[in-house]
Amino acid sequence: FTVERHIRSKWACAKCETLVQAPVEAHVIDKGIPTTGLLAQVLVAKFADHLPLYRQEAIFARAGFAIPRSTLAQWVGSCGVQLQPLVNALKSEVLKFSVLHADETPVQQLDPKAKLSGTKKAYLWAYRSNSLDSQDPIVVFDYQGNREGRHVRAFLGDWQGHLVVDDYGGYKALFEATNTEGKRLRTEVGCWAHIRRKF
Repeated sequence: FTVERHIRSKWACAKCETLVQAPVEAHVIDKGIPTTGLLAQVLVAKFADHLPLYRQEAIFARAGFAIPRSTLAQWVGSCGVQLQPLVNALKSEVLKFSVLHADETPVQQLDPKAKLSGTKKAYLWAYRSNSLDSQDPIVVFDYQGNREGRHVRAFLGDWQGHLVVDDYGGYKALFEATNTEGKRLRTEVGCWAHIRRKF
C-alpha cells in the first residue's frame, strides 16, 4: 500500500481578487480516496480470484488498513456504473457474430425478505461469440433476477443467426420469430453435452 499526496497550488490575484487553482485529476470515484490501482485490485480479487469482500476486509486489516466491507461494496458498485459503457460496447460487438452461445446459471442474491436463508435465486446469463469466428471470443454477462425467457429475448433484440443453447424452454420463443417473408430469424443449434441426457 502507498499513499499518494496531490498538492494543488492556489494563486490569488491582488487586482481582481480572484483565486485560481490547478484542477483535480480525474478519479474513478469523484473525490474518493482509492486510486485506480486499488480499485482494480479489489475487483480482480472479487471477480477473478473469487475473494469475497469480507475476506478482503480482513486482509486489509492485517496490513493495517481498516477499509470496511460496506466501503468496498460501494467501490465495487461505483466501478460497475463506470464500466457500463464497456459492457455496452462488448454487447454491440458480440451481436455482430452470426453464431452465438447462450446459457444461464443460478447465483445467490441477498434478499432481506427471504426468511430462512436470507438469499434468493437470481441468474447470470452468458452470451459468447463462437471460437471459429474470432481468435479472442467475447463473453458478455447479463444479470437478471429470474430465469424468464424474456431476458434473453431483450438482450438479443433483433439479432439474427445461429444460437447454440440447451433445451431450456425459455429459448424456444426466440426460434419462432420470422421476417416478412416467413423466414425464421434465428436457428436453434443444440448442445452436444445436453443431448447425451436423452440416451
